[in-house]
Amino acid sequence: MFCKNCGAQIDDRAVICPKCGAATDNFRQASAPQADDAPSAGFAVLCFFFPVVGLILYLVWKDSMPMRARSCGKGALISVIVEAAACVFVIIFAFAAGGFAACVAGSYVALL
Repeated sequence: MFCKNCGAQIDDRAVICPKCGAATDNFRQASAPQADDAPSAGFAVLCFFFPVVGLILYLVWKDSMPMRARSCGKGALISVIVEAAACVFVIIFAFAAGGFAACVAGSYVALL
């Protein structure tokens, strides 16, 4: 194979020309997204229930299948946000119900 930029003979599997540094057709094929890439609700739901899996799939697919990776990332992110909101809600509810204050007061009385 010959470089289209400088005309030097290069290896058939070369991604860039070693003489001029120009990208070859192999580089364009390797970096193109796959044709079967599409947003996936199934992967988004899976990643909602298992956010670590969503993070891993996002990192693996972000270059080769960006739309599917975005679905996984959204599912994992929404899961983390819902989990954090639920924790805040439980803490606020515990303070509002007086459960935490009663526990603290009870242990203070026990120390006296």
